[in-house]
Amino acid sequence: MLFSVLSASIFTDGTMLVLSLLVFIALMMTKVGHRFGIPTLLLFLLVGMMAGNDIIGLKFDNYESAEIIGELAMCVIILSGALETDMKKVRPVMKQGILLSTVGVLVTVALTAFFLFLTFGRNGSSPVSVALAKSVLVASVMASTDSASVFSLLRSKRLRLKENIGSVLEMESGSNDPLAHLLTIIMVGVVAALQGASSGPVKSGSLIASAAFELVMKIIIGAAIGYAVGKGSTLIFKKIRLGGSPLYAILILTMGFFSYGLSSMLWGSGLLAIYVTGLIIGNDVNMPFRKDVQKVMDGITWLAQLLMFLMLGLLASPGRLPSVSVSAICVALFMMFVARPISVFICLSRVKSLSFRGKLFVSWVGLKGAGPIMFAVAPVAAGLANATRIFDIVFVVTLLSLIIQGMTLAPVAKLLKVSLDEAPPVDTLGIDIPEELGDITNYTLKESDLKRGNTLRDLHLPHGTRVIMLKRGEYYLAPHGSLALKPGDMMVILVSEHTEDNIPEELL
Repeated sequence: MLFSVLSASIFTDGTMLVLSLLVFIALMMTKVGHRFGIPTLLLFLLVGMMAGNDIIGLKFDNYESAEIIGELAMCVIILSGALETDMKKVRPVMKQGILLSTVGVLVTVALTAFFLFLTFGRNGSSPVSVALAKSVLVASVMASTDSASVFSLLRSKRLRLKENIGSVLEMESGSNDPLAHLLTIIMVGVVAALQGASSGPVKSGSLIASAAFELVMKIIIGAAIGYAVGKGSTLIFKKIRLGGSPLYAILILTMGFFSYGLSSMLWGSGLLAIYVTGLIIGNDVNMPFRKDVQKVMDGITWLAQLLMFLMLGLLASPGRLPSVSVSAICVALFMMFVARPISVFICLSRVKSLSFRGKLFVSWVGLKGAGPIMFAVAPVAAGLANATRIFDIVFVVTLLSLIIQGMTLAPVAKLLKVSLDEAPPVDTLGIDIPEELGDITNYTLKESDLKRGNTLRDLHLPHGTRVIMLKRGEYYLAPHGSLALKPGDMMVILVSEHTEDNIPEELL
């Protein structure tokens, strides 16, 4: 490599310099990506690939460290997604989301594993049991839709979807990683046991029974610990007061990692535990500085995503990818057009609130991302035979998913007529308003609004609603009750739950 000697020295002695340059390049590329509709997370992956050993020459092949860093990043991403999940909005679609994140994952694994075994599993010299177990392992790695990709793409493209489709997708993608991760870890153990059975035959039946028992126990323990830590966190919010939103964000991160660590130590699912903890904390009415905390968590989450995608890009070797390209393309197309649609329509077959077109769009948003690539690190870190090939296949499948599905979300939504018009940005007329105060919206007065009278008090606005500024032509007016209003006046309206009715008496 042209820069191999120089870059190796820089990576050893100036890691922070190299890392900061990569992050800067990735951030600058997001402007280009936004202009041409390229998913931001795909750009992060590509920057990592270009910086890797095959092109610029930065060598990073420590899969054990990558697994640790990736799990920490996944914890942050899942916790942040759970914190932003509004159970009031999600409750009507909770059944659909849970079905997709459980039954949907299992159906996807079964169909994809069957396809892999029939297409590629019989070509090697491995015993049938090992080939079948490896097929299930690869399918498990790729079974989940990636929360980071779904959240990022839906919000960056400002897609407003009908029929509560957005809530269904966010619920599914936020909650299906734990099951896919569990299946991956269990199948790594199964494959390792089958490959290492040199002293005698391993009974497949006992392995399956053991794996099923482990799966059930990890789910029960993880959910229980996540619930307990989440409820404990809400009690802490009632008892203590910290200095500001950054400290609360750190406290929430601490409770999330505590939930993950305790669950993992007690043989439960750490990712499921941290997801449940985040759900309970995020929907606690006593959570202080809610919007400011979410801003802090958003920044931490973006950093975690960026670093993880860069790291995974560095792990990928472009020189190895052509050898798996045919296999990966076949798997990607099968998952996009067969496994994902079948699993979605099985899970949502009795859901009347979703139209056929809505279900079709949900089946198209089977986005892969950092989650599947991160799970693919586990077989390599465990030392399984030919595990690097699994990583490469999953990497290519993820690239194809982000390119084909990620770049076509908005056009497909429009084609299927499941998207709403983009909401116009709110004009605050230059006023800097803390989000903690409430929601800001604009309204332009019509003649019909002034039938009862033409003053502000005649509008009889709902309790908790305040007009904080008014614009007439090029002039700005400070609102008051006797202000004479005219059709065409644009009002900046604050809708807040924080009124004198819910402030403690001692503060009044």
